[in-house]
Amino acid sequence: MQQNWLNQIKPNIGYYLAGFADGEGSFNVSFRKRDDHLIGWQVVLTFNVSQKESYVLSQFKKHLGCGRIQTRRDGLHMYVVSNMTSIQEKVIPFFKKYNFLSQTKKTNFHIFCQIAKLVNEKEHLNRDGFKKITELREKLNEGRGRTRKYNKSDVIKSFQENPKRLYAKQRILKEM
Repeated sequence: MQQNWLNQIKPNIGYYLAGFADGEGSFNVSFRKRDDHLIGWQVVLTFNVSQKESYVLSQFKKHLGCGRIQTRRDGLHMYVVSNMTSIQEKVIPFFKKYNFLSQTKKTNFHIFCQIAKLVNEKEHLNRDGFKKITELREKLNEGRGRTRKYNKSDVIKSFQENPKRLYAKQRILKEM
């Protein structure tokens, strides 16, 4: 079932934006260490497009109805969507309707969708689900130029260092 907002996008605009994202867009999954999360890690999914001119980026924001435009010091503009609801309800349906042509982007989008599904099903909150996400993430954006603050070995090491962290609940301290 296509959502009404998606049907409002003219096909020439939809395919133009998809083509633009095919060349300039990126699907990313990052891990952040978080002591307040059940397993000690937060999973953050992001779709972004970078460009020197902001007009096309404003069209993404206008037609997808989500995200933000940021400007770096060097003048490069970025359209960024990292809200999980927006990714599930806007970004993924848009690119399922307006497909990519390049095999690399199709592959990365497919992996991104698999990870989004696991996160939506709360699988990132248990060790096995997080391991699945970690394995999938290793295949995302393979090749030169990929940098990550935390990689698969960091996640595995953290599980070995503190296996009880998986079952810890956040403590609420009461004042006496």
